[in-house]
Amino acid sequence: MSTENFFHQLLDNESDLKDEQLIVDCMQHFDRDGDDTLNLRELCSLMDELFADENGIAYEFPVRMCAEVFYALDMDRDGKINIEEFKELWFKVIVPVIKPRTALIAIDVQNDFIDGSLAIRNCPAGQEGFEVVPVINSLLETVPFNYVFYTYDWHPEDHVSFIDNVHLRNFHESSPIPHAEAKIFDTVIFEGPPPIEQKLWPRHCVQKSWGSDLHSELKIADNATFIYKGTCSDIDSYSAFWDNQKLSQTNLSEELRSRGVTDVFVSGLATEYCVGYTALHALEHGYRTILVEDACRGVDVKDIEETKRKLVERHGAIVTSDKVKNMVLGRDRRHDLGYRTAMLAINSKKY
Repeated sequence: MSTENFFHQLLDNESDLKDEQLIVDCMQHFDRDGDDTLNLRELCSLMDELFADENGIAYEFPVRMCAEVFYALDMDRDGKINIEEFKELWFKVIVPVIKPRTALIAIDVQNDFIDGSLAIRNCPAGQEGFEVVPVINSLLETVPFNYVFYTYDWHPEDHVSFIDNVHLRNFHESSPIPHAEAKIFDTVIFEGPPPIEQKLWPRHCVQKSWGSDLHSELKIADNATFIYKGTCSDIDSYSAFWDNQKLSQTNLSEELRSRGVTDVFVSGLATEYCVGYTALHALEHGYRTILVEDACRGVDVKDIEETKRKLVERHGAIVTSDKVKNMVLGRDRRHDLGYRTAMLAINSKKY
């Protein structure tokens, strides 16, 4: 590991990040011209050290993004970052980046998605759902997450997504498939109100059934929190935050916010459905969001790739499980997460 990276040294020294003198020392370290302010070039130098890998090698925070952060910080528009403006950067960006509060979310690692009625292996991608279990277990055993969450798909018997329940509801006139022709994996539109587009699945994860149980080999962390979704008969819920129409929320965001979580690592089943929707909604809620690719399995390769594209486009990150520990420890600090963090934090009244 490089000993020249200023922020790695803070971690090595277990520095008190609330120490006012440390804030001044940091600013002076990057104030190369000694004028007690930071110009754009000096801020870019800071960003290159802040967003670096575990060896202290910079991810090269793009100059355009750095300029946007600089402009957002420069409240008095004098072309310089003074000490008060720097404190905004320190507390809203630097501290959360080098000392993140992290949560692992294991999404729907349930029997029906592994060996039951909707086993991932039987879907077009042919991926094996059970393979996420040892990866998630390894993360739980080796990575010091602050918090761990498990989600359940938790459906009532008459749930709208079940193919064998189509007779319970009328189709909307705009449905591309008529009622009499609907079959498994079709996407139809129910009458509502409001009209609801719905993919039809086999009956799965019925509340308190074997299929709804978490897989027996999945490690359950001490003091974990459990989130139940898809509990309403008339609307599906892929995301662990909202139902598919955003009419109601689970308590996940409240639980994360109350704990001061900054970084969310998502894993589980299935990549482009419940995992992907949860990740995208985590970004909407303002969390730095990381999809752990080898801890997920999906249904359709094309849809998996599209989900990953959307995550990257919105400044989420996609990593493999071997990278997670250093990210949680604040030693691998990705610039793809950093820009979004900086702009959201600086432009908000509270973080």
